[in-house]
Amino acid sequence: MKAVYVKEFGEADRLEIREVEKPTISEPDQVLVNVKAAGLNRADLMQRKGFYPAPPGYPERILGLEFAGEVSETGGAVKDFEIGDRVFGITAGGGQAEFVLTREGELAKIPDSLNMEAAAAIPEAFITAHDAVWTQGNLREGETLLIHAVGSGVGLAALQIAKAHGNTVIGTSRTEEKLDACKEFGLDIGINTTENQDFASEIDIGADVILDLVGASYFAGNLKCLSLKGRLILVGLVGGRKAEFDMGLALGKRLHIIGTVLRARTPDEKAAATANFVREVLPLIESGEITPNLDSVFEAEEITKAHEYLESNSSFGKVVLKF
Repeated sequence: MKAVYVKEFGEADRLEIREVEKPTISEPDQVLVNVKAAGLNRADLMQRKGFYPAPPGYPERILGLEFAGEVSETGGAVKDFEIGDRVFGITAGGGQAEFVLTREGELAKIPDSLNMEAAAAIPEAFITAHDAVWTQGNLREGETLLIHAVGSGVGLAALQIAKAHGNTVIGTSRTEEKLDACKEFGLDIGINTTENQDFASEIDIGADVILDLVGASYFAGNLKCLSLKGRLILVGLVGGRKAEFDMGLALGKRLHIIGTVLRARTPDEKAAATANFVREVLPLIESGEITPNLDSVFEAEEITKAHEYLESNSSFGKVVLKF
């Protein structure tokens, strides 16, 4: 089968489409999916550079954390999927290939209203956002959510889900264009962090939950603007991984600081996150209340161009590869 392959860790021009061995089912709960489209994530950029190795059991040089396609084969214990079903899901690696081997619990059926490219823009962003903000952050009705990098795939997913639940949403971005675009999705307050890095000074109402996709450079500001018993969910590290920690603020406000990652979880944990997504988010997608955040689609053979585009920070939403 064809797959996106890292010839040598480094720049985007070291990627290629290579013929590799097709995976085969070895366990009864496994499903082999013929991939039609696959999402591109910043984790792929990091893995390409050698900074984010795949977990044990997943290919080191074949990228891809999410996909959409058709069921090709099923293990003997698989009950909810049949050959030919249109499915999408998450994986810890190898999703950017013509076939991917996954487990039944990490799959969901694609709504009839979505094509493969739109479906591939959903799993990683929406499962990550829902798990972080609602399962772990326990965002409740009437509370305020602050999203850093609100114009990213995960940021837009969290914004849409929050507005569907009636929450007030504050978002930060480095560009006014992305903030303006997010207001069309219901963003209540937008803060341009290029013009004002002290975002906390612009937040008077306080945030009950913060979804931080940036990292250390925003940590001090996060503690300042969190409300009493606020929850800080740490997801991204593009802004650094080490920060000074004012424990007095954390103690006085009784804050919860939660670090989370989806890729390295056990199959059972991923299945639970997927099940929560299917139960609580997928109906909103099926009804059209929330929509995939698809920025652009590249042919798989344009993988270098796709990586360069994502690295340029020009995208608004998800970049998807078409197989």
